[in-house]
Amino acid sequence: MTERRTSHAVYVISVFAELAGVHPQTLRNYERSGLLSPQRTSGGSRRFSDEDLAALRRIKELTNEGVNLEGVKKILLLEADLQAARDELASSKSQARSNVEETHRQYRRDLVPVQNTVALFVEAQRRGRGSF
Repeated sequence: MTERRTSHAVYVISVFAELAGVHPQTLRNYERSGLLSPQRTSGGSRRFSDEDLAALRRIKELTNEGVNLEGVKKILLLEADLQAARDELASSKSQARSNVEETHRQYRRDLVPVQNTVALFVEAQRRGRGSF
């Protein structure tokens, strides 16, 4: 079974509006406001994706809470920025962990047992060679 990509635009405006429970004109208004960006066919028809549906659900949730469209736009931008920052932080943490693990692997290869090092130093002191 193949997994459908969420960004693949497959829904025409009438089907998408019905799925979302909104009027097609509302979708056009959201597009004009910059809240939705449906893909276009070569003939200029709008095609919506599952990602658009998730975004529309978030828009509806915010507007139902009393946020106006300009506020919704700002909230969505902030949420996208926050997600990008979280993704970058997770990537940085992963890279840092990887770097620490690699450093520890290097230490294990390069370590000289302390007992042998001390013995060499003490033996050199006994023979009267104060320095190396």
